[in-house]
Amino acid sequence: MASKKHDKHEKDEKKSLHQLHPDVFNKKGNLKKSLYETELKKLQVELIKLQNWVIKKNKRVLIIFEGRDAAGKGGTIKRITEHLNPRGARVAALLKPSDVEKGQWYFQRYVRHLPDPGEIVLFDRSWYNRAGVEKVMEFCTPDEYQKFMNQVPMYEQMLVEDGILLFKYYLEITHDEEKERISARKTDPLKRWKLSDMDLKSLALYDEYSKAKDEMLARTHSPYSPWIIVNSNDKKRARINIIKDILSHIEYDGKSGAEISLASDPTIVNLYSHLINY
Repeated sequence: MASKKHDKHEKDEKKSLHQLHPDVFNKKGNLKKSLYETELKKLQVELIKLQNWVIKKNKRVLIIFEGRDAAGKGGTIKRITEHLNPRGARVAALLKPSDVEKGQWYFQRYVRHLPDPGEIVLFDRSWYNRAGVEKVMEFCTPDEYQKFMNQVPMYEQMLVEDGILLFKYYLEITHDEEKERISARKTDPLKRWKLSDMDLKSLALYDEYSKAKDEMLARTHSPYSPWIIVNSNDKKRARINIIKDILSHIEYDGKSGAEISLASDPTIVNLYSHLINY
């Protein structure tokens, strides 16, 4: 669980990055914009190669993004899909379930959004709503929650066994960073649409969401469907490293000719199991 001490340590580390590598990091300790844009362009070229391979080989790629409010899920998805052919790449961002959907098997409304052959689908939040906001805000019963937690590993195992390439990313930010980003949404007219009553409630329930997140990760991380944890305090570094992680795990045509290293930074992107030492 993040704490004030942890937040201060994070800030101190970012300041030292600038002092040690002023050509790479700005005074806030974030990746410099010029370097970010150069790396991003090269990675987006690789994403196009990946999509061409997905279409050619009729592969199905599913990428799930979960995380704190304002952690950068939407921005990351935007950079991944920015130059992809929309005929073979789409984003699934579902609204709250309808009355009919509430009476269905919980996963049913998500199944229709799974990737078809030759398609990449990115979920901006997913069925893991039940393990987070629904649990914390009591939008589901304890029995519904437990049923979900028991079923989701089997559900994901079936997806993987059927040939879907499944990636699950959890974007983590400190409490201070979350407050700062949500505050910015209040004042920036271009970001105000992102702000919801749920975001404000989430700030007051930070510890409850932390406990729900910890239980979700512990019970739904598996060798066939692992969680990848992303330090997203620096949005630019998070985006770059998520894209690298995706590309590094798929042997697409033309990968060997990449003009950029596809090795992700383990201080930004890491398997959940590595972080808890098991």
